[in-house]
Amino acid sequence: MTGPAKSKIEIKARVYIHKRDPATRSKIPHIDIESPILNEIIKPNEATFVSGKPGGVFIGLKREMLARLEKVLERLEK
Repeated sequence: MTGPAKSKIEIKARVYIHKRDPATRSKIPHIDIESPILNEIIKPNEATFVSGKPGGVFIGLKREMLARLEKVLERLEK
């Protein structure tokens, strides 16, 4: 993990390891990353890819997601 850098903007997110839970209809254990700003970039039900990296994960974005990210960055960099 490389940590903070000028080219990185930290966002608030809640990260959960979601166990099997019949009460919430969670049948397969998975990781939830919950953040309103991420929903501006990756819309519900859109799929992307994730790769492990030292100290964390990398979430790759598709072309339409990158376009939305640019709009988010314009707002965050003001």
